Amino acid sequence: MDRLALYLTLMSGSGIAGTLLIVFFAFNWYSWTAIAVAAGIGLVTAWPTARMVSKYIKDNDPLFHRREPKGILPDPNGPEL
Repeated sequence: MDRLALYLTLMSGSGIAGTLLIVFFAFNWYSWTAIAVAAGIGLVTAWPTARMVSKYIKDNDPLFHRREPKGILPDPNGPEL
């Protein structure tokens, strides 16, 4: 379970959707479809971008030590993946 990616999902989704909405409004596309398209793209791209940022942060952190899980299910008392 990647808790950092869960927190980053909220920020990246709203950031992507807000940026797209500003771009749409800058091009004079004022309608509910512009808002729906921006929200849809934000929802679809939120998790993959948050996962990439989380992986980047953890790979460049010298104090973070990744442990491979033993078995099929992760240890609930173990550290974050």
